[in-house]
Amino acid sequence: MAKAIADAIARQASLIAEAGTGTGKTFAYLVPSLLWGGKVIVSTGTKNLQDQLFLRDIPTVRKALSAPVSVALLKGRANYLCHFHLERTLQNGRLTSREDVGYLREISRFAKTSSTGDKAELSRVPETAPVWNLVTSTRDNCMGAECQYYQDCFVMKARREAQQADVVVVNHHLFFADVALKDTGIAELLPSANTIVFDEAHQLPETASLFFGETVSTAQVIELCRDVLAEGLAHARDGADWSKVTGQVDRAARDLRLTFSQDIVRLAVNQIAPSSPFFPALDKLLDELDDMIAVLQAQAERAETIEQCRVRAHELSTKIEAWKTASTAVSGEAAKDLDAVLWVEAFTSSLQLHKTPLSIAPIFAKQREGTPRAWIFTSATLAVKNDFHHYASQMGLWDAPARTWPSPFDYGNQGLLYVPTDLPQPNSPGYTDAVIDAALPMIEAAGGRTFLLCTTIRAVNRAAERLRAEFEARKLPFPLLVQGEAGRTELLDRFRSSGNAVLIGSQSFWEGVDVRGDALSLVIIDKLPFAPPDDPVLAARIEALERKGLNGFVHHQLPEAVITLKQGAGRLIRDEKDRGVLMICDPRLISKPYGRRIWQSLPPFKRTRVAADVHAFFSGQAQPIPVEEEESAQPD
Repeated sequence: MAKAIADAIARQASLIAEAGTGTGKTFAYLVPSLLWGGKVIVSTGTKNLQDQLFLRDIPTVRKALSAPVSVALLKGRANYLCHFHLERTLQNGRLTSREDVGYLREISRFAKTSSTGDKAELSRVPETAPVWNLVTSTRDNCMGAECQYYQDCFVMKARREAQQADVVVVNHHLFFADVALKDTGIAELLPSANTIVFDEAHQLPETASLFFGETVSTAQVIELCRDVLAEGLAHARDGADWSKVTGQVDRAARDLRLTFSQDIVRLAVNQIAPSSPFFPALDKLLDELDDMIAVLQAQAERAETIEQCRVRAHELSTKIEAWKTASTAVSGEAAKDLDAVLWVEAFTSSLQLHKTPLSIAPIFAKQREGTPRAWIFTSATLAVKNDFHHYASQMGLWDAPARTWPSPFDYGNQGLLYVPTDLPQPNSPGYTDAVIDAALPMIEAAGGRTFLLCTTIRAVNRAAERLRAEFEARKLPFPLLVQGEAGRTELLDRFRSSGNAVLIGSQSFWEGVDVRGDALSLVIIDKLPFAPPDDPVLAARIEALERKGLNGFVHHQLPEAVITLKQGAGRLIRDEKDRGVLMICDPRLISKPYGRRIWQSLPPFKRTRVAADVHAFFSGQAQPIPVEEEESAQPD
């Protein structure tokens, strides 16, 4: 793999590289990247993986090669403390909870001693603490070169270091935010980079869709109101009734959210009834924003920060107006000419207006034009039964060679795939209860040590309720850890240290989770992870495929589900000594004609449908005989 990547770097070519668990793909791309010279950008899936590369993997390789390369870590601006906003928050004293006051004191001390300002280094203040929003900057409210603290700015310092470094570690969100917004410092790095490596590259289509599209939210409007009020009172107290001006915009933004009564909503704009209060509420927000812009215009010369608020307000108004104008075109024949889907997403306390491209392939292909350089795309899950067509067409990598390096693990002896019999169809009302009934004997046989991966939060909650009651009734000593009851890192730490826990999670536990050794011996997957068909972006993409004469299920939903399932299955065997059972409860894996394509994309475990085989596996007795392929995938 390292030789293939070295060859691609030498030829300034693209390469799609799927590497099974345990192949050492990180070293396979780092060794040639560090040896070849020139500037290298490594982009990975999460901030945690960034830190792991920067603090552990790259130093290991650099030391082994005695390579004299400099390395920098670059994150999004929200990860760095902002001196200006910290100072303003300390002066305003608007914190309501005693906890936040304590956190602010910690952050203030940290600002004086830290050389990076990276909030990941201040473990005493949780990354999710609301106070961070008050002491970090956004693209909207950064003062830039006008800021009195510009020379000491942690964001600018990180960007300067990245410009000078040989290897820069970023994450996908940062990379694509820059391509779309030119706001992360990568724009200055790209011209000189001769190698770009995307690790966890299976995440790119979704991340790129997010940034090549456009999103505007009521949260941005409310944050703007907060800043307008602070700056108006500080610099132009007599210029307007600032509470009234900002209050009307704030109320209009909140009223827009309240036009949907449900907690979580995802609707394409053409699914919103023309009579819905959403549309008048959108007009009302635009009117109130215009009034606030007029006030800011009149007072802008009194302070640079007020002028900056005016610019932000104008940008937000323009984005909302553009979304509204585009939404009126989404009817009848006009909708077929659109290359994007317009949709609304409502959360508990905010609402987002999205414009998402139907395909990122032409946009990303254009990004790769220009300066010749190597583009390496690597992950454990890019192919469907060794076919890379789906991924290549999503990313516009039509001409890129694709190769697979299988895992060195002995899956036939280390693992077992178990599909229980007699489970109802996944859309049945009592499906999650049936899954728990089938899972309980297996959890007992495994001595806990289980991940239960669900496709919905509702299933997580129901499974937790049932298992809690069953563990108590049966006096089973397994600690139960449930997504949402603590942060992901804390849950995983507790899972590893307890040695016999059962962890129930949804999407965020399907990938990027590494538990080696005896602590994890059973991974249960409740359903095949097909995206919900009512998702507005998915529905629009399927419709676009079908207009071209393709089958939306076969060409999009199925390969997406396979790639996600491979990620979930990949949690089980993490090194050459691991042993375990992968239990997939969905009967469609056996009953549907497409089931074979799915399980043939999974690691080559031995397979069974007999519960006694699982008990024998856990008790260390003889391995079951593999089920014949012909018997394992009979369509119904």
